[in-house]
Amino acid sequence: MAFESLTDKLQNVFKSLKSKGRLTEDDVKTALREVKVALLEADVNFRVVKRFVKSVEERAVGADVLNGLNPGQMVIKIVNEELVSLMGGEPSELVLEPGQAKTVIMMCGLQGSGKTTSAAKLAARLSKKGKKSLLVACDVYRPAAYEQLRINAEKVSADFFGIEGEKDPVKIVTEAMKVAATNNDNIVIIDTAGRLQIDDELMDELVRIKQTVDVHKTLLVVDAMTGQEAVDVSHTFDEKIGIDGVILSKLDGDARGGAALSVKAVTGKPILFAGMGEKLTDLDQFYPDRMASRILGMGDVLSLIDKATQEIDADKEKEMTAKLKKGKFDFEDYLESMNQMKKMGGIGSILSMLPGLGGMLPKGMAMGDLADKIDEKQLSRTEAIVLSMTREERQNPDLLNPSRKHRIAKGAGVDIAEVNRLVKQFDQMKKMMKQMPGMMGKRGRFNLPF
Repeated sequence: MAFESLTDKLQNVFKSLKSKGRLTEDDVKTALREVKVALLEADVNFRVVKRFVKSVEERAVGADVLNGLNPGQMVIKIVNEELVSLMGGEPSELVLEPGQAKTVIMMCGLQGSGKTTSAAKLAARLSKKGKKSLLVACDVYRPAAYEQLRINAEKVSADFFGIEGEKDPVKIVTEAMKVAATNNDNIVIIDTAGRLQIDDELMDELVRIKQTVDVHKTLLVVDAMTGQEAVDVSHTFDEKIGIDGVILSKLDGDARGGAALSVKAVTGKPILFAGMGEKLTDLDQFYPDRMASRILGMGDVLSLIDKATQEIDADKEKEMTAKLKKGKFDFEDYLESMNQMKKMGGIGSILSMLPGLGGMLPKGMAMGDLADKIDEKQLSRTEAIVLSMTREERQNPDLLNPSRKHRIAKGAGVDIAEVNRLVKQFDQMKKMMKQMPGMMGKRGRFNLPF
């Protein structure tokens, strides 16, 4: 998961600060040296790190902090505030043209940055705001780009335009604007070509497109996993063609965090969105305060609530809650709750947003290790057991006699003891929920199976 290594290192630094009743100036400076090393190892821009550490130190060595009742917590609070400021402070919105006026958005970036996928993700996100998008295929060099964009446009119910075989992106854009007018599309998203590295030909194409069409927003897609390189790319694109904002792709991967922490400080341009998964709905607004909380191991409950609101089917949830309270919850419902959890990004995504878990893990265990352990050792095996049941058995667990359990164990590739344990736990849960409906809470939300 993104930032995992940085989070672990920062938490270790802060743990030593909180363990001390009083702090001296030397304590703060020692801790900040470790913070500096952690940020540099996360591939944060050196000048950015230097300014950041200086700002924290200037605030943290004041008499009010060192002589306060809880100086360790105060230093952490200052680090959090400076991280938020570093990433832009307030979240930045993608401002569209008013009403039904057409907004033209040009996507740019290096090859492999996730530009084509991000274009479709953006169309999907804007469709939730009632906007109708036209995706325009202007990557005339990568053979699969045209077809990839066409398929993704279909998946997100957006219009698509491209001219197979045409090598001049300016001609394609010119025709696309006519199609957008005919279709009454109020968003035009231009997917441009990328290169393995920045070159004059690439920049010239982008300049010509902007000279031909009134581009309202130029968005740069950068791969969060490239770290410091992403910052250099952002600076060059902004210098050559001018960008209005950044989309960080693959932030759910093994990103060290350098790009997210450096882009705004180096370019002055805001990070608008973060790609947090492979699905075409996995494009989240970038919130500096929430990202800072995750980096410091404080969780991100607000984003978790947002995901639950977007992904969980409210009607199914109410139906499942009613079943739980009556003790009629069956294995079909169990599978449905697991599917709902997957829609929210899976166990790893959920765990990374829960506050305080990092400090509760055994020594040497990272959040990713915990997620993997739970995922592989419990959820996947449990799902295999349930899927090895017939539909009739899932709906009526009382049918599970010894011979059926042996068949299920063989089908799931597990020991019969695991099947017995799951059935026993399931029965206990049903009885508990029937006897204690108050445990469901005021909102009556069902518990996800982990």
